[in-house]
Amino acid sequence: MTADHTASLRDRVVLVTGGTRGLGREMALALVAAGARVAITGAHASDAMHETMALAQANAGIGRMFAIVADVTRFDHCSRAVAEIRDHFGALHVLVNNAGIGMGIISDTFTTEPARFWKTDPQAWRAIIETNVNGAFNMARAAAPSMVAQGFGKIINISTSEQTMVRCGYSPYGPSKAAVEAASRIWAQDLAGTGVDVNVYLPGGAADTDFLPGGPGKKGADGNLLPASIMRRGILWLCSDASNGHTGERYIARLWNESLPVDLAAEGARAPHVDKPAIM
Repeated sequence: MTADHTASLRDRVVLVTGGTRGLGREMALALVAAGARVAITGAHASDAMHETMALAQANAGIGRMFAIVADVTRFDHCSRAVAEIRDHFGALHVLVNNAGIGMGIISDTFTTEPARFWKTDPQAWRAIIETNVNGAFNMARAAAPSMVAQGFGKIINISTSEQTMVRCGYSPYGPSKAAVEAASRIWAQDLAGTGVDVNVYLPGGAADTDFLPGGPGKKGADGNLLPASIMRRGILWLCSDASNGHTGERYIARLWNESLPVDLAAEGARAPHVDKPAIM
């Protein structure tokens, strides 16, 4: 990474929802190390939250990370979180909508035995949709007005691979991410001309997080497993001034070539734009 774009991250305030573990933790720690001031949320106080805070302090010193207990399925929690961040850090520049629930609450064996929708617990279905879809909206709805008012902001929605969106047995997780990507495209148009960019970022395959069943054979349905740290590749560029004006775009961490200049790496990781999305 070059100093050209990381310099703009110095003291930039970034909120990473679900930043206590997994992909969120990796992105949050990468941003702190680059000089950003980072707020993380978790639905509950947890050992993982304290561990992430300790890692940030060890790597970047005291005061660079702020942890908030906030359930993204509740708009009042999201509004309170945004207000607390603005009080604590003085601003909010970037929202990374990472909080999510995976297929594990539907089935312990979903990677090897497809979870059939007609056998799914409706409460588990609702929990995934509430967190992955409504949670992303709630936090974006809470954060966007101040971003528009200041004439600058970035909303980065964490997604999944196209195959997962329509993979047999991956409902409702796959459809929830398809909904987030459709919303991202609309939000980017809604915010055109305001200085607020909206983009999608994803690992590009199953990642080694708690979303997957544990054990020696841990892997995704495609047989592969990416390290959670792969999300560090593009998050700095997406949160920096180098990505200003890039909006309504989709970036895949697996395709991010760190040996290239950062703008070329971003170009290589950007998915082709589709005029009319194709689902079926």
